[in-house]
Amino acid sequence: MTATNPRAKRIKRALRARAHLKRHLNGRARLAVFRSSKNIYAQIIDDEQGATLVAASTVEKDLKSKTGATIEAASAVGKLVAERAKAKGIENVTFDRGGFLFHGRVKALADAAREAGLSF
Repeated sequence: MTATNPRAKRIKRALRARAHLKRHLNGRARLAVFRSSKNIYAQIIDDEQGATLVAASTVEKDLKSKTGATIEAASAVGKLVAERAKAKGIENVTFDRGGFLFHGRVKALADAAREAGLSF
């Protein structure tokens, strides 16, 4: 059975990419990104414990003034998640784009997180 709608295709790509990531985590946390049409969400997940360590999104009060469908908002989320991660002592993560193309808002979030001190 082949997936025909865009959401099913993205989920299929995400599962394939996540399987590859889990083989190469080496004890590092995973920076997972989800992008909707109105907002962008980022969280750092420890897969060994199954817990979210740090999260940031455009629906938070700090970033509510920015609309989530812009590159500027994605950059703000990337910077915020990196600052929160560094406060918890997390510096090395593996980037999980969640089946989304590494372009536009997803790339802006990743670049801002790198500039704020996360390495992946």
